[in-house]
Amino acid sequence: MKSTLDKELTVQFLKEISVKKAIATILVVSLAAFLFLIYLLYFSDSAGASESWVRQLPALNAFLNSVSTVLILSGYVAIRKRKYKVHMRFMLTAFITSSLFLISYLVYHHYAGDTPFPGQGWIRPVYFTILISHIILSAFVVPLVLTSYYFAFSGKFKTHRKVSKWTFPIWLYVSITGVVIFFLLNAYV
Repeated sequence: MKSTLDKELTVQFLKEISVKKAIATILVVSLAAFLFLIYLLYFSDSAGASESWVRQLPALNAFLNSVSTVLILSGYVAIRKRKYKVHMRFMLTAFITSSLFLISYLVYHHYAGDTPFPGQGWIRPVYFTILISHIILSAFVVPLVLTSYYFAFSGKFKTHRKVSKWTFPIWLYVSITGVVIFFLLNAYV
């Protein structure tokens, strides 16, 4: 049974890619995405659009992060119950919602630029502690998630489990704190 399931969940061409080549590709793609994000946030001028759809994107982003959080937790519960296909579906859907979040986030910051935090007093260091930890860990999420997927779909489930022990809490934290940041920003606007 498990052998048949392993074959069903494995993507043949990924089995043929060496771990070294896969990790190198994942790191290059992740670094390129991260550098593009840094460029967009800190070095490019915003397009300056003020259409209502642009102003709605942060709420959409918080919604997508919330959905990702629920899906990640559901995937965790499924794998604990040894429901491998259900786990896979939840995690793939979490990947899709997180990818949609990233696209929406990039579009928003292309048009709106950065969003300064207007809060004062004790909430300011709380906000920046959450924000800084969120930013640092979000830089690791993309390569960790892609690496977890590579090992899962190449049939290297033992290594997938080892990587996912790091991926799960970091991805979950980044998804949750993304929503927290949205609500903290909106509480002071």
